[in-house]
Amino acid sequence: MTSPAPSAARGRLCAVIFDMDGVLIDTEPAWRRVEIALFGSLGLHLSEAECRQTMGMRVQEAVQLWYECHPWPGMSVAQATDQLVDDLITHVREHGEPLPGALEALRLVRGCGLRCAIASSSPLPLIDAVVDRLGIGREVDVVCSAVSEARGKPAPDVYLRAASLLGVATASCLAIEDSVAGILSAQAAGMPCIAVPDPHTADDPRLGAASLLLGSLRELDRERLAWVEAAYFE
Repeated sequence: MTSPAPSAARGRLCAVIFDMDGVLIDTEPAWRRVEIALFGSLGLHLSEAECRQTMGMRVQEAVQLWYECHPWPGMSVAQATDQLVDDLITHVREHGEPLPGALEALRLVRGCGLRCAIASSSPLPLIDAVVDRLGIGREVDVVCSAVSEARGKPAPDVYLRAASLLGVATASCLAIEDSVAGILSAQAAGMPCIAVPDPHTADDPRLGAASLLLGSLRELDRERLAWVEAAYFE
């Protein structure tokens, strides 16, 4: 762990806000599979690397991006978005598993007396399916979807909403993310951010903007949480 850059506005740590896909649940590979299958059926053949370019984006924004690159007939952007979300909800309900250390991280946060929220680019029906599948309804105080906001990540809107619903100042919130867009979103909201990147994107130099990089949430313990609190909060 390295010394942090000075914080412009420091508050007491009161809440931790988690991204969902790729942080709490291993849905990123499933997202890529359903994207490749659906877009392939529409004549757009994407690689996994191309799918990773839209990590952290709202689903409809990702679909719109690919439609603009390769317009397809027979299915609207809205219909393709709904199909992708439905496919992911089915996957989560049948096969969803927490990422290593995710449940323990939630319990750690609550055990430290902190509030907890989810701030995801996924739509609320998918967030609800994940919360139900993982059985984390008691640990999570608030769930927020960037779909409901004017702007998606990397804009700060969904993090600002989560802090507001928690009743906590943004300077008193810590974010946990896996994508560059998510890190930028949290930091634009004035929150330090722990990054737990996808192994395939872990060499992206932009991840260095995070306050702390972890290999997985199994590495988040009381010692590291206390270090972040001392470094970035009052």
